[in-house]
Amino acid sequence: MNRPVLLVIAHGSRDPRHAATVQALVRRAGALRPGPRVETAFLDFNLPSVPGVLDRLAADGVRDVVALPLLLTRAFHAKADIPAVLRQAPPSLSIRQAEVLGPSPLLLAAVERRLYGAGLTPADKPTTGVVLASAGSTDPEAIAVIAETARELRRTGWCSVRPAFASAVNAGGFPRTEDAVRALRTDPAVRRVAVSPYVIAPGRLPDRIAAGATEAGADVLADVLGASPELAGLLLERYDGVARASERMAAAG
Repeated sequence: MNRPVLLVIAHGSRDPRHAATVQALVRRAGALRPGPRVETAFLDFNLPSVPGVLDRLAADGVRDVVALPLLLTRAFHAKADIPAVLRQAPPSLSIRQAEVLGPSPLLLAAVERRLYGAGLTPADKPTTGVVLASAGSTDPEAIAVIAETARELRRTGWCSVRPAFASAVNAGGFPRTEDAVRALRTDPAVRRVAVSPYVIAPGRLPDRIAAGATEAGADVLADVLGASPELAGLLLERYDGVARASERMAAAG
C-alpha cells in the first residue's frame, strides 16, 4: 500500500527567512523518513500555494494526502483557513488534516535545545528565568496551550517560566516580551533572564520578540525553533498518527 503524501502547510511570510526555514525543516523530516512523499505549501505570501500543490498532486495520480498544519497551537488558521482551502481540493484527493504540533514534549525539548545553543547549560536552570515568547493569539484555546506549555517547561527545572506575546493584544492578558523580562528581574531567585521565542521560523513577530528582549536587557536570547531535529520528528509523529489510523480503517473495511 502506498503511504499518503505528507503535505506540510505553513502560513507564509514576506520575510524570506521564513520560507527558507520551513523548507529546511521539511527537508530534515523527509531525510528522517525516506518513505512517504513530502511536500510543502503556504497559505499566503510564498509559493507554492496550497491549491497549486493540491492540483499538482491530483495530476500526478496521488489519491491520499495528510495535510499537516505547521502551527504550534490550534487557532484560527488551523480551525478555519486550512480547512477552507482543503475543501477546494480536486475531488480525486482524499485529504485528512493532522493535528497541529503543540502541545508536545518534543517542543519542550526543542526550546531547551535553543536555550542551550544560546549559551546556557542544565546547571543554569535553578537560577535562570525564561520568557516563553509566542507570536500571540486571541484564541482562548491557543492561549491556554501556551500557558500550559510554560508550566510544563517550568517543571523541567527552570527557576521561573513566564509566557509572553509579541503583541499585547490577547485574551489571556499575557505581557509583552519586554514586560515579562522586567517582571522576572524582580524575582530575587532569578540571576539571569533568557528569552526563548516559541515560534517556528523568523519573521516580523519573532523580530519584535527579539527587540523586546534587547530593550529590556535580557541576558540570553535563544533562536527560533527552526529546523530542529525535535520539530522534524514531530512532523513525522503527527503524520503517523493520521496515516496509521487510515491504514487500520482500510484493513478493517
